[in-house]
Amino acid sequence: MIEVENSFSHVEYEVKQKGTAGRIVTEVNGMQLQVPQDVMKKFDVVDVTDSIQTLIANKLQEEARDKEEAFYFIDLGAVLKQYYQWVSLLPRVKPFYAIKCNPNTAIIRTLASLGVNFDCASKSEIQSILGSGVSASRIIYANPTKMKSHILYAKSEGVEMMTFDNADELKKIAECYPESKLLLRIITDDSQSVCKFSTKFGAPMDQTAKLLALGKDLGLNIIGVSFHVGSGCMSVQSFCAAIRSAHQVFLQAEKIGYQFTMLDLGGGWPGTDNVNITFSEIAKNIRPLLDELFPSSVEIIAEPGRYFVAQSHTLIVNVFAKRRIEPAKHDPTEKASFLYYINDGVYQSFNCIFFDHVHPHPVVFSPGNRTELFKCTIFGPTCDSMDCIAKDILLPELEVGEQLVFYEMGAYTTAAASSFNGFRSCPSTYYISSPVYI
Repeated sequence: MIEVENSFSHVEYEVKQKGTAGRIVTEVNGMQLQVPQDVMKKFDVVDVTDSIQTLIANKLQEEARDKEEAFYFIDLGAVLKQYYQWVSLLPRVKPFYAIKCNPNTAIIRTLASLGVNFDCASKSEIQSILGSGVSASRIIYANPTKMKSHILYAKSEGVEMMTFDNADELKKIAECYPESKLLLRIITDDSQSVCKFSTKFGAPMDQTAKLLALGKDLGLNIIGVSFHVGSGCMSVQSFCAAIRSAHQVFLQAEKIGYQFTMLDLGGGWPGTDNVNITFSEIAKNIRPLLDELFPSSVEIIAEPGRYFVAQSHTLIVNVFAKRRIEPAKHDPTEKASFLYYINDGVYQSFNCIFFDHVHPHPVVFSPGNRTELFKCTIFGPTCDSMDCIAKDILLPELEVGEQLVFYEMGAYTTAAASSFNGFRSCPSTYYISSPVYI
């Protein structure tokens, strides 16, 4: 086991760029952004400068005898570039990667080597992070409702930080782990988010003072406030409003006798720019607000998940069957449509359709000169009719054996994959363009 030191010892980061062989290498706090050597070796990470299309073509050529297996290309360089963007645009905010989004060991170890900390929601997730050589002090147990046995495990391993949002949880913590460091999770307006959490978690603002008073009576160490604006947040103002609400709770805490030292901005950070709001837009708006409302003595953290991994995964699937649907005879203007069957589905990578409200759209790997488009529906490999990935989309006519490519498949895909009907998660090939050029 390799013990990874936390490089987040300072609030601000020094970002430098230097020329190397005509290229630009990015450094943060004097550290060149790179994948750890133990990860490179263990996961056979390929050092490349080729495009993803070339990598896919080479992979298909190498495995020409068995093209019916879906596979991932995972770019650890994309993870490094997201880290660079974070420390450049939000230098005061320390990221705690939410591993529920994608618990890939290579990604966890890469982020850990950069000093990124971790958001865990269960005993098993804590075990995973500790098993990667990360110290307990770099974990926040950010599940507001926890089993007693899991709280006791966190205590036994020295995981001190955890969240709560109700009186019964406070009493449970007082019984199991009274010396823990607690953050009060408040409810937010997540009406502009795709995945809403306020129906399940978060203390209403009219209850926060009572909870703080109870914590004081129980002798608990409440150190700050956390919130989550919801996954797929489409409004910068949702972040700003939540920050202002957190500030109000800070003021309440001071009157009750607490001196808060931490603000947790939670998740909801976009992982791509193909969304209504971008990370840079959020950062631009909240950076001055954080400095206005919270002095430098307050440590500010966040729990990004998809932000780090969404762009890292490219999924390549094989069309192993097709079915032509002839148009109705009474309507000569209608064209034929097609049903295609691919070797990954909603019980594997495309569980994101149900759990993350994703609408995946494939790209034909070798489109050639085909310009005529047909309405088609794409199904996964299982015998379940629910295993439908895309319905009534337009594609050229495909042949059995062709490949389709799905980009930006790193968030909430492999994390919830199952082996239903005997179809297991597909293998991965890791790559990185080294050094990382920003």
